[in-house]
Amino acid sequence: LKFIFGPCAVPALDLVDQRSVTRVRSPSGRTLYQVLGSSGKLYTCYSSCHFCTCPAFGFSVLQKSESLLCKHILAVYLSQAMGACQELTVSEEQLTSILLAEEEDG
Repeated sequence: LKFIFGPCAVPALDLVDQRSVTRVRSPSGRTLYQVLGSSGKLYTCYSSCHFCTCPAFGFSVLQKSESLLCKHILAVYLSQAMGACQELTVSEEQLTSILLAEEEDG
């Protein structure tokens, strides 16, 4: 994994080991992932469009094109493959609140 994904592989595996990835679903089937980062901050990841709200994703992936993903996105993909996601079902209103909170932070 480290050969393919570089320096974010080991930290991503640590996040999976710590069960830091939660799949958040609404009754309509909309899904997003929240990852509790090593700093204690919660980041929202969208596997459907390969996006994370963390600063490293914005800088290393979007601005510099130095990497294909951040450790949070990789942790989402690994936890999906390993069946290691926490599960949380929320109402449509709660999901909207999560999405709006991210927009306000950005």
